[in-house]
Amino acid sequence: MSMPRIVVVGGSGFVGRHVVARLASTGFRVVVPTRRRETAKHLILLPTVDVVEVDVHDQRALATLVAGSNAVINLVGILNESAGATFARAHVELVRNVIAACAGAGVARLLHMSALGADPAGPSLYQRSKGEAEHLVMASTLRWTIFRPSVIFGPGDSFLSLFARLNRLLPVIALASPDARFAPVFIGDVAHCFATALGNDVTQMASYDLCGPKIYTLREIVRLVGEVTGSVRPIIPLNAGLSRLQAFILEHAPGKMMSRDNLRSMSVDNVCGCPFPAVFGITPASLEAIAPGYLAPASMRSPFDAYRAHGGR
Repeated sequence: MSMPRIVVVGGSGFVGRHVVARLASTGFRVVVPTRRRETAKHLILLPTVDVVEVDVHDQRALATLVAGSNAVINLVGILNESAGATFARAHVELVRNVIAACAGAGVARLLHMSALGADPAGPSLYQRSKGEAEHLVMASTLRWTIFRPSVIFGPGDSFLSLFARLNRLLPVIALASPDARFAPVFIGDVAHCFATALGNDVTQMASYDLCGPKIYTLREIVRLVGEVTGSVRPIIPLNAGLSRLQAFILEHAPGKMMSRDNLRSMSVDNVCGCPFPAVFGITPASLEAIAPGYLAPASMRSPFDAYRAHGGR
């Protein structure tokens, strides 16, 4: 019997590389499209993974890519817009194209990454575009599964790692929206859910919120990162006006660490109203159990070590 073939759109990113590694380790043949193969070289050595140069925004190329697959996973997402990369293009137009490609090629199964707070009427462009994409997926004729995680942490993330760098570089942390609430979820657990859903028909036509076991304010997360990295810094909480000012400045600074749209997203609690979905058969890992493994100064581990340590659960 041939191995099931899974196309992972967005497979070269932070979430993608963990999902692809999990799929490859559990008996799937994985195809990862990328515009430049060099950007996905970390996946090339994984067994049963093919990295192919394809522009997934090219409808004809996308249709050819997914033909003959057992399922498609869409993980594409951006946190901020830039030239040529808008929320509408990344979150809505691409999803519409993926659905059309699957339908045209007879690929019935689609797993889609959304986000907590996704809502066509949400306060941020990010949330509205994610909400619109969810509606497109649910209105399709495909056998879909939607995942809506809180902020995702783990080796290679851009969330805890950002605050780790700031704690090392700055004498104090001026923190916008310090009371924003999150329930961070471990990337290994998210990858587990994607892999499990592929083999479980119960997950079809269902949406799952994914959260870690504990809720934190942003101020508590920054303090925890400081403790883990051994570089605790005083935190100056900014009020609403100063938060908007900081977001505006950082939005126009190199690297775009934050934007006003990010700030609007944080006005909605990023937490789950239910336990971790029992259908996936795991207890989600805590921030305290995982973060020291890749943030602590003494840690010289591979980016996949924490993932491997919890990958068999």
